[in-house]
Parts: sequence; C-alpha cells; structure tokens
Amino acid sequence: MELSVKDKETTNKSGVRIKKPSWLRVKLPTGENYKKVRGLVDEHKLHTICESGNCPNMGECWGEGTATFMILGNICTRSCGFCAVTTGKPLEADIFEPAKVAQSIQLMKIKHAVITSVDRDDLKDGGASIWVATVKSIRRKSPGTTMETLIPDFGGHWENLAEIIKVGPEVVSHNLETVRRLTKQVRIQAKYDRSLEVLVRLKKGGMKTKSGIMLGLGETEAEVYETIDDLSNVGCDILTMGQYLQPTPKHLPIVEFVTPEQFDTYREYALKKGFRFVESGPLVRSSYHAEKHLF
Repeated sequence: MELSVKDKETTNKSGVRIKKPSWLRVKLPTGENYKKVRGLVDEHKLHTICESGNCPNMGECWGEGTATFMILGNICTRSCGFCAVTTGKPLEADIFEPAKVAQSIQLMKIKHAVITSVDRDDLKDGGASIWVATVKSIRRKSPGTTMETLIPDFGGHWENLAEIIKVGPEVVSHNLETVRRLTKQVRIQAKYDRSLEVLVRLKKGGMKTKSGIMLGLGETEAEVYETIDDLSNVGCDILTMGQYLQPTPKHLPIVEFVTPEQFDTYREYALKKGFRFVESGPLVRSSYHAEKHLF
C-alpha cells in the first residue's frame, strides 16, 4: 500500500490545482523498530518534527533509530515563504526543555538525533544557551546517541554560533534552502552570503558541515549548479536536495516538479565537486539518512 506525501494535488503559481507525480508517493511505514518507536511516542506523548512536519520518510528514519526534534518552542520570529511553522511573538524560552528533549531521546532509544529549532531573533543570544544545554543534556542521558544540530544563522551574531562549536555536535547543519536569486522571496529575513558565512565559521571551528536546498521554486539549472559550487567552495561536507512541497495555499506555490532523473544529475555533479555525502531526490529532506553522515 502507498501513501501520498500529503494529498494527491497541489496548487501551481497560477492557482491551478495540479496532480502530484507518481514519484511523490511513499509506502506506509512498517517494521519492528518503527512499531517500537511509534508505541513509545504514543505512550509518552512525545513530540517530533517527523510527525508534525508530515515527513514522508518518517517510517524509514524511525526504523533506523533516527528522529528529529524541534527546540525553542513552535513559534518563529521569521516568516519564510516555504515554512509551515507559525510566525509571531514566541513564548518565553523553557529552561526545562533541554531535559525534556533528552528524556524523550532516552525513552525512544534514539541512536542518532537531529535537533532543529525555530528562529529566536527575540532572544539576546538567539537561543544559543538552550541549544548548548540541549546537547549537554542529551549526552548525559544518552551518551551513546550521536547528534546533528540544524541551526539558524543567529542573525550574524557570531559569538552565539561559537557556543555551538564549543559543544561540538557530530554534525552541524545550516540550510541555504534556495538559490541566491530567490533568497529574498523564500527566506525573507535571511541572507544568502550570511548563511555561507555560517558554514565557513563552522568549518573553521572543526565541525562537519551540512546544508540543504529545495528545488521546484523557480530556480534554473544553472542556478542550482552555482549553489552547489558555492557550498563546495566553503568546504561543506554534506548536501541534501529535495522537492519543495507547498504546506498550504498561503505558502509559496510550486513552480515545477523536478524529476528523479534531474535530481540524480545534480547528485553526480555535487559528488564530483567533492561532497562526502549527497542525498538528492524528490522525497529527500534535511534529516534524510542523517545517521549515515557520520564519518
């Protein structure tokens, strides 16, 4: 049996309902490991982005002992055109959140945890202290669990980024999300070059670095190759490329569905540019196969 990514239709830039292609269908999750994690999540009412983000790869990742958690609340100070997370004035940061996340990971017996967050431009440190406390709490509770932290740009306040480097997660990720030309439209408060600088500083700090982009937002092939080149030039180790899917009619429309063959072409190009790992396909998301990116 198969399950569509969310539904079988979406809206293009002209407002016309269009059918999603067959390659955007995924199988229903199965397997003993998946069932165990599913049971723990339900029993303890645990929260993962895998569920709330309707990730098409949830079954596969849970089956491999990998899950993604979001910290610093669920209200973002930014209003990116692709993202379904609520924009507004966030609640006060929860100082007990790091311990709660660590407890969830211990209960779920997660082997590799991906931690992400909303942007917290309202906080003086951009949420860095909660990030640091979360990494430390997970290490105390589950010393055998490895981590990838998918971090924001901290508004270019590099002293906050330095705190992440100090605690040294196994992989540190920061997504470009799109090509240079579309950045102002897709990531309204972000800057393309600032995101590249995040990756430069992480690399200088000795981190294994990772970034991701979405395709189908109107970028050209030449722009995708240019973005791959830019990430290669800052020493990025791992690259993910996936199809953008419109969360709601209020979000940016899909301009095109990129074929699996085109994703394969981009993957081969990126590998030739020297990336250690490249995940490229319609259903790829930032944390896809994250446990395999430890080297």
